Amino acid sequence: MPHLKLDQALVDEARAIASHIVAPVIDYIRMHTTVAIERTTLRLVGVDGVDEEDVPLPNRAVESALPLLSGGILRPFVTMMLQNNLDVQATAAAIGRGELSLHEARTENEFLTTVDTEARRLVREGVTCIRARRAERAAMVEELGNPPTPWLYVIVATGNIYEDIVQAQAAARQGADVIAVIRSTAQSLLDYVPYGPTTEGFGGTYATQANFKLMRAALDETSREVGRYVRLTNYCSGLCMPEIAAMGALERLDMMLNDALYGIIFRDINMKRTLVDQLFSRRINAAAGIIINTGEDNYLTTADALEAEHTVIASQFINERFAQIAGIPPEQMGLGHAFEIDPSTPNHLLYEIASAQLIRDLFPDKPIKYMPPTRHMDGNIFRGHVLDTFFNLVGVLTGQGIQLLGMPTEAIHTPLLQDRFLSIRSALYVFNAARDLSEQFDWREDSLVARFASQTLRDAVELLREIDRLGLFKGLEVGLFAAIKRYPEGGRGLDGVIKRNETYFNPFYEELLASSRNSFV
Repeated sequence: MPHLKLDQALVDEARAIASHIVAPVIDYIRMHTTVAIERTTLRLVGVDGVDEEDVPLPNRAVESALPLLSGGILRPFVTMMLQNNLDVQATAAAIGRGELSLHEARTENEFLTTVDTEARRLVREGVTCIRARRAERAAMVEELGNPPTPWLYVIVATGNIYEDIVQAQAAARQGADVIAVIRSTAQSLLDYVPYGPTTEGFGGTYATQANFKLMRAALDETSREVGRYVRLTNYCSGLCMPEIAAMGALERLDMMLNDALYGIIFRDINMKRTLVDQLFSRRINAAAGIIINTGEDNYLTTADALEAEHTVIASQFINERFAQIAGIPPEQMGLGHAFEIDPSTPNHLLYEIASAQLIRDLFPDKPIKYMPPTRHMDGNIFRGHVLDTFFNLVGVLTGQGIQLLGMPTEAIHTPLLQDRFLSIRSALYVFNAARDLSEQFDWREDSLVARFASQTLRDAVELLREIDRLGLFKGLEVGLFAAIKRYPEGGRGLDGVIKRNETYFNPFYEELLASSRNSFV
């Protein structure tokens, strides 16, 4: 669709303000680490498994060394490796059994030089593993090809990974391009990652490395069967955000929900904890070539979509800046948006087109993740299917990148195989029928679409000015996003935030960033 004639000065101002908002938060992040980051560091150098009580070994090691974490876990861990002539996994297992204590690590300067050399070697090996998985994806995409956009994104959520695989493969055969395995309810509030394949989960399936491996292998098999690369998505928000990002990178996931603002607002994760975790998790995602999905679409489920559209735009500018600092390239920034305006609104469709086109024009090089109607789905499957058809029309008309398909049974039950079949077939029909519709006309500057888009941009810039005046933490406290208030000292996880000392050591930050800048095209 021809671009809207937006005020470029306002667009430039929005990005400048977002940068100013983010800067002090980044200063805070660079002064702190978290228990999740230190656990992730151990995972990336090869620590895996659980102890005899089924406690993950990364948790055991980090919990046993809390007073040492201001300097990072890596030096004391590698020191104990070298002192005892053990490998990574054996060291972690010995710590889990209580046979070794990181508090007994040697600290002589001459020995620390050897420790740092070995630690950097392990870090490079960890990043090399991530790059190798990224290379596998690139080779499969080269072999099988990408489907046209918008990519059809559907969910599976049985709670049983083996049943999820059956449903995911069926969806891929029906035409789905992206499979999202919905995470079990409230897993984001757990400060550990469950271990192994799981067959029980409420509202979804636990995100574990074993489950990632099983689903990736199944979708690779189906990708070759259907002749196109089928992508896999999961969630790395919550208290284990960086750990799940690492697991996703090691098991070649392709997309991940990765948004601290979403976790703060909708899961009540402490804002300081999750913003510190987000930078490290996004460094991992950048190096792994994983497309992040942000959660602004959820703002329109708790606030009126027509009135709150500008909050989505403001948050996207802020998320864009956080992602840039983390090293995420534009093609990996899947900013979130949703089709959530009350359908009883006169000219509802025109307002949805205006919102979608505005976001497409503001972020033209990013694969926008476009979410279907949920708030106003009422159990009437026929009305719901019509709404989803309008949503699909707007998606192809405005050139969205990732189309999360709505289901006619939304608000009734978890989708069944036939629900996905109807949704996929309907979307394919609309996408084919309207593929080049946007090229057939232009929008007048005085049209409802152009006027609403311009006003939304002005409102977004005004909101960014207010957030800049208050600061991001205070802005979240007074509820400027999604009409939900959160507090800097509230929520879950603040006790896992640690102030770094002057000796803090974690080469993964730099090594991952360097890898993302020299990554595969």
